[in-house]
Amino acid sequence: MTTPWHACADLTARYADGSLPDADAWSLEKHLETCTDCATRVSAAVRATAAGVDLLEIRDLVLTATTTRPEGARGPDMCGSAAWARATPTGPQRPPRLHPTLWSLGPALRGTWLLALLSVTLGALLLDHGAGYAPTRTLLLTIAPVIPLIGVALSYGPHADPLHEITAATPSGGLRLALTRTAAVLGVSLPALTLTGAALPASGAPGAAAWLLPGLALTLGALTLASYVGCRTATTAVAAGWLTAVLVPALAAHGGPLTARLADRLATCFDGTQPGWAAAGAVCAALLAARRRAYDHLENR
Repeated sequence: MTTPWHACADLTARYADGSLPDADAWSLEKHLETCTDCATRVSAAVRATAAGVDLLEIRDLVLTATTTRPEGARGPDMCGSAAWARATPTGPQRPPRLHPTLWSLGPALRGTWLLALLSVTLGALLLDHGAGYAPTRTLLLTIAPVIPLIGVALSYGPHADPLHEITAATPSGGLRLALTRTAAVLGVSLPALTLTGAALPASGAPGAAAWLLPGLALTLGALTLASYVGCRTATTAVAAGWLTAVLVPALAAHGGPLTARLADRLATCFDGTQPGWAAAGAVCAALLAARRRAYDHLENR
């Protein structure tokens, strides 16, 4: 268990006058999200500085703009007014706020990626149970490791989040934000694709869960490469590398239908290589930890 701490007077004063190093300031700001006492002391210290008067004026302007109903607007003013107090039986209340962690997951759990995931899973089930196409699991396992990569590419960066520059500059930004959204992508795609694969006949393909370690290793590899070339370029390169490594040998092989050759290729990539995929994932995780500072400068990639 960690020992609780609070901001001392010296730390608060240095933060208020801007002399506190960035790393310490970020740590303090993260602490203020959950500590009301420290937030109150820091707020009082900042108001006591030369910028305090300007901050109070800005605060008053913001409160006025958000609590005053424009002339001619319909409906009661529900933001801090007497109408809001009358509308709630226990008096004035603050509207419910979404937890910061849930709010940060937004781009990872919406948009075209979720539609693509649903299309792949439902399409596979329809192709097997509706059209009776036996090698459906082979096709699903071929593209399954690519689906999380697409989700990662579409969930992090200025192209995915209009507030990316703001969130990336906070203590919860950078690699932490990228990992949070990656975890959300994996948390949805891994069970969805694995359960879909389990509902399909094997037909010579590897097990439905055989792709999990390779998919995780590829995702960690893409995040590591992203620290050098950016998220979209890295995920595109890793996805193209995987598809090339699977499809080209299957196309070049002779004998039997293409799906059978593809199933043999997947068996080569999955069966008996799980320890290698686990080791690759561990290496990528170590490299990613070493490159974590690079995520502070990926705003435009």
